[in-house]
Amino acid sequence: MRKLGLIGGTGYESTLVYYRELNRIVNERCGGRSFPEMSLESVDLYKALGYVAADDEDALTAYLLDKLENLAAGGAEFAALTAGTMHIVFDRLKEKSPLPLVGIPQTVCDEAKRMGYRKVGLMGTIFTMEKDFFKSALTENGIEVIVPDKAQRELINQRITTELELGIVNKSTEVEFLGIIEQMRAAHGIDALILGCTELPLILGAHNCPLPVLDIMAIHINSLAGMILSEEG
Repeated sequence: MRKLGLIGGTGYESTLVYYRELNRIVNERCGGRSFPEMSLESVDLYKALGYVAADDEDALTAYLLDKLENLAAGGAEFAALTAGTMHIVFDRLKEKSPLPLVGIPQTVCDEAKRMGYRKVGLMGTIFTMEKDFFKSALTENGIEVIVPDKAQRELINQRITTELELGIVNKSTEVEFLGIIEQMRAAHGIDALILGCTELPLILGAHNCPLPVLDIMAIHINSLAGMILSEEG
């Protein structure tokens, strides 16, 4: 098996899911006889988001690159970021990283293409919804991306950063989010919904969403598990 390095802490709730599910999936695929070796660099969420909010991509890149170098020194053979928003500097990191990186947007695009979706809704942090770093992988492959309106984007971002990132799940927030999804479906005829933040599965999923869901965390984890078990570099 290949050793994976994770950059987590953005936020800690989703990092726990990555660790638990990667162990579970790999162990299951190995017939219950083995667990993967992994390294984790946990960053300060608020420091990272501060760089994002200040549009300081140089500082964010340097901060995350330092963590990638630590992972490489610890024997990791490839690496991944456990947050959609941090992919705002993915291309810059990929150029400088000492390790191959497996990005969330491309794995989600591959799954959307496999499912035949042509128009998808996207919910996530305000940076994920408003900037192109996540959407471009989809639009370049002929998949139209619809985001909520400005007021709804601000609401979603506020709920993510003050509730979900801290592990707080409120029924009132679930109702708000489901209302936004229904509006996007009615106004734009979206085929599916991308949960574009790794905390969103804490509150949305196949159990309550009126549309097929592309859970970026589950898709990414499944891809990473396959790479752990692959002998290819």
